[in-house]
Amino acid sequence: MADCCTSRLGGRYDIAVIGAGSAGFSAAITAAEQGANVALIGHGTIGGTCVNVGCVPSKTMIRAAEALHGARTASRFPGLSGEAQVTDWQALVAAKDDLVTSLRQGKYVELLSAWPSISYLDGAARLSPDGIAVDGQTVPAGKAVITTGAAPAKPDIPGIDDVPWLSSTTALELTALPRSLIVIGGGYVGCELAQMFARMGTEVTLVTRSRLLPEAEPEVSEALTGYLRDEGLIVRDGLAYRQIARADDRVALTVEIEGRGETLRAEQVLVATGRTPNTRGLDLPQNGVQLANNGGVAVDERMRTSKADLYAAGDVTGRDQFVYMAAYGARLAALNALNGDSLVYDNSAMPWVVFTDPQVAGVGLSEAAAREAGYDVKTSVLPLDQVPRALAARDTRGLIKLVADAETDRLLGGQILAPEGADSVQTLALALKAGMTAKGLGETIFPYLTTVEGLKLAAQTFEKDVAMLSCCAG
Repeated sequence: MADCCTSRLGGRYDIAVIGAGSAGFSAAITAAEQGANVALIGHGTIGGTCVNVGCVPSKTMIRAAEALHGARTASRFPGLSGEAQVTDWQALVAAKDDLVTSLRQGKYVELLSAWPSISYLDGAARLSPDGIAVDGQTVPAGKAVITTGAAPAKPDIPGIDDVPWLSSTTALELTALPRSLIVIGGGYVGCELAQMFARMGTEVTLVTRSRLLPEAEPEVSEALTGYLRDEGLIVRDGLAYRQIARADDRVALTVEIEGRGETLRAEQVLVATGRTPNTRGLDLPQNGVQLANNGGVAVDERMRTSKADLYAAGDVTGRDQFVYMAAYGARLAALNALNGDSLVYDNSAMPWVVFTDPQVAGVGLSEAAAREAGYDVKTSVLPLDQVPRALAARDTRGLIKLVADAETDRLLGGQILAPEGADSVQTLALALKAGMTAKGLGETIFPYLTTVEGLKLAAQTFEKDVAMLSCCAG
């Protein structure tokens, strides 16, 4: 980093940003745009989770697995057949690493040279009575933003410390494809990676305490579970973890299901049970910074911590752990720090995506959350076999569920389970942001033979049976 950055420990900064991932760069660039002198403090590999070990490497491997699956399922079209397999796992991993390196270099390292008012300081930072210390030296700054991210969490399973378990990071670094794999955790990371490894040729058992994607609508969770089982994954849900241990050259996980014990064995085990905010070593409580119950830095709606002039954003706060929300929150934090705390964090129309196949995407309130919030709720559920695009693609896996206020007809939220659902959810996010009604969405013009047209059909389903309409009617 010495070639691209300058150290200005002797000067004074308007703001210091602790953490050099997507949130940190968002805060630093936002502050620089405001004319501030910025100290961006990084420790370890620049770029943070998303580009290095999260979104970018996982999604390129997931896309590769989709290519395999696409070839193998070509026979759903009469007259076609296809087959595909992994011929060089190491070459695939190397290509993933090349993509990560190029994006990290282009979007982080080289980007710093375009912002002369940002000084990159490489070292471990912590709070002290005098402000912020980096490797023992005080960084003079009027305001500061903490953006140190999060790391894979370790579950409380007896014996876990004696087993060489994989995290979402190390699983994507394997030099050989496992023959068998137990995936612990049914959240978005567990579901995505379990399906990816299964499509690559690994025998996968996916286990979870509750159900898959517990924050998703029950209809979505149930359908996705069925689709994964159809692909050959073993999905065991509603269980308790009792013990994990080595068993010769394998790993043995003992679980309890409806009072009965059962031991599952595999060559490797991947732990995907959430992420823990990176607050360790920052000396936050010792310096008057309150932590939330989940271990993240507690912030208010303006990104302020309990300590004056100190803000926090991104995964380190333990909420909305998506890279785009980290960047959004960090931008607000920097603007508030420099301009008087006028901006409020708003996640009411925050879209989210799970990159399984079919993809799961949603925005706004689920049916349960809407009822808990006191709404008189109405819902519509449209199976994908009522969407012409799905029929043309001969892939009707999925559904669309919309939630609306029964009194006002205003849309409150929705979820999409579809092979191309991720590219449709933003339309629903905009509808929610605009305060649209279900009737208004159902009367909006949508292009025919698109997945997003399913939103119009789902909105019409509140009042009519779309199976009784001709193409494009209504």
